[in-house]
Amino acid sequence: MDRRNIVLTGFMGTGKTSVGHALAKLLGRKLIDMDTWIAAREGQTVAEIFAERGEADFRELERALILELVASENLVIATGGGALVNPENRAAFSDAQIICLDASVDEILARLNGANDRPLLQGDKETRIQELLDARRDAYNAIAMHVNTNQRTPQEIAQEIVNRLEMREILVETPHGAYPIFLGRCLLDHVGEFLRDHKFAARCAVVTNPTVGMLYAQRVLESLRAQNFSPTLIEIPDGEQYKTLDAVRDLYDQFIAAKLERRSPIFALGGGVIGDTVGFAAATYLRGVPFVQIPTTLLAMVDSSIGGKVAVDHPSGKNLIGAFKFPVCVIADLSVLETLPLEEFRAGMAEVIKHGVIGDAGLFEQIRETGKQGDRETGKQGDRETGKQGSREVSGELLERALRVKIEIVERDPFEENVRAHLNLGHTFGQAIEKLAEYKMRHGYAVAMGVCVAARLAANISLCDATTRDEIISLFEEFELPTHIPQEFSAEQILDAMGTDKKIQDGKLRLILPREVGCVVIMNDVRRGAMLKALAESY
Repeated sequence: MDRRNIVLTGFMGTGKTSVGHALAKLLGRKLIDMDTWIAAREGQTVAEIFAERGEADFRELERALILELVASENLVIATGGGALVNPENRAAFSDAQIICLDASVDEILARLNGANDRPLLQGDKETRIQELLDARRDAYNAIAMHVNTNQRTPQEIAQEIVNRLEMREILVETPHGAYPIFLGRCLLDHVGEFLRDHKFAARCAVVTNPTVGMLYAQRVLESLRAQNFSPTLIEIPDGEQYKTLDAVRDLYDQFIAAKLERRSPIFALGGGVIGDTVGFAAATYLRGVPFVQIPTTLLAMVDSSIGGKVAVDHPSGKNLIGAFKFPVCVIADLSVLETLPLEEFRAGMAEVIKHGVIGDAGLFEQIRETGKQGDRETGKQGDRETGKQGSREVSGELLERALRVKIEIVERDPFEENVRAHLNLGHTFGQAIEKLAEYKMRHGYAVAMGVCVAARLAANISLCDATTRDEIISLFEEFELPTHIPQEFSAEQILDAMGTDKKIQDGKLRLILPREVGCVVIMNDVRRGAMLKALAESY
């Protein structure tokens, strides 16, 4: 986290001081409670200043203190409830991180019960609170980050603030403008806020599968309702075998039933299958409606949710029916990985490793160090329940670095005309294996096998050296990913299945092969015999 000041504001009774103390303790920062500082300097309570000198004089004291504080850094500052109503004061804190704390009228009344030191709450408190909230609504709404404090402890609120401030925002440039990837923890409760400024229709749809829906749908729906959206929850079956035109047709029926219109956003809450299927439906319903990716698997976060490719499968091959549909945004909540099954986490790590092989040798080494750290934590024999790495967590820094490999490529080649093909490392072999397995194999596992076949092939034709081949295979093994092909699929079957690959160009099968870690090349003229040999070595 950076050293910019963190400013807590909001109506009286929302918890600015108590949350400020908890936040300052959590971050090891100094707390400046503005009302307390002003009272100490003036030798009078805030109520006495109001009574004897008037509100205008108090606001001048606030203004002077704000101008003094903006010259400092690394502070937690708790303002008075009216301090940032003045737009000039908000502007003075333009370099700070401002958070507005919210609470319901009932919650505020309960917290202020018995308090007689609030000079602006004379008369009927409930009526006065509502009047002041109405008067300050626009000023509070001008602040981007809001945190609800109802029925929560200061420590819980402080932790949420830390999570929100640590969120990364990564922009992806496209021919139609840029879209953001929001990467952080506990983001599902704020999905509606990310869409607040887009002027979308109130009617919208959240599409998920039953497993993910049971875990996370309610949080997303509540966050949308809090921003005046009217969401419809739609569930579709889970699994690659359901990524079909029939599933899309069913979505069309439900979109029509929900009366979704051209400006109705559709949210894909789930893994790669959900993102691909819902994205294709969004790209084609009413000739295209706004689409938001909320990936809940590591594989979807690092790969399928980024770049705008959406598709469904055909009996002849994977992803043969598709479109380019760039999302409004991608909301990647790292905390959902805590419930991810170990096998799905490993499948996602296959794509992370692949990105290191494609374009970032430093990322590859960072992943290897992560694996070594896991070995030290769990012992070399590992733990079959929690995994060799002892955790399903992946750092935001590592995930962002993996994302940037793909982002850099898709920004250069958004419609896969040249270098974007690099992202298909391992996919030509892997997707053929998936097809033979009737799509009952995890995509990340097939990618791991495919990359290893590609590494063996590259070494066999002297494109890379044996050390590079062995390093690549070894890292997949470190994360207990499969590096050998199932015996039931022959090399000839795999090559035949590759014959309908969508990456065929001018009748030639394009292969992506590693030259070294961090560098891959496109090969159009690899002999069938060389591919058969590499496959034979992969059993």
